[in-house]
Amino acid sequence: MSFTVAIDGPAAAGKGTISRAVADHFGFAHLDTGLLYRAVGARMLDGLDPVQAAETLDPADLARDDLRAPAVAQAASKVAAIAQVRAALVDFQRAFASRAGGAVLDGRDIGTVICPEAQAKLFVTASDTVRAERRYRELAEKGVQTTFDEVLGEMRERDARDSARAAAPLKPAQDAVIVDTSQMDIDQAVATAVAAIEARRG
Repeated sequence: MSFTVAIDGPAAAGKGTISRAVADHFGFAHLDTGLLYRAVGARMLDGLDPVQAAETLDPADLARDDLRAPAVAQAASKVAAIAQVRAALVDFQRAFASRAGGAVLDGRDIGTVICPEAQAKLFVTASDTVRAERRYRELAEKGVQTTFDEVLGEMRERDARDSARAAAPLKPAQDAVIVDTSQMDIDQAVATAVAAIEARRG
């Protein structure tokens, strides 16, 4: 029997970490749908038309080692605003969501567009300054030269673009449980998410 968990939210709110932990806890498969858009963005930076890049996406493209680069993150946000790109990736995501044994998908529009019938929906968020601090530390640990102000500026620009786009804007589903991780550590955030999903599983 399939059980779908949709986890949405802005960058660096903790949804990826929570999604992986939730998938491990319940024994569900996990898909970071943002990687699909990052892969399309990376292929666009390589010179491909974004729609063509989405339509011909290969699993190997998801294994590229440059998908977490800031330039790719910005490119991902830009291609995600293209309706034809989103349409090309919908079937892949829905097929993953309906697999037997359960699935966790995290992204921007899982609970609203990709899997509106998901049995459990979470919207993971945090203040933009907290998210920028997390992302800045993450980039600094990888040796990326940047400043907190640059990271915060890029994050606000991306939030605005993701929330204002006509196709599948970033917003909580009406029946999503809001998890604000601003004052939570990882263990608290995961425990909150697990409890919310347990409640939906009955």
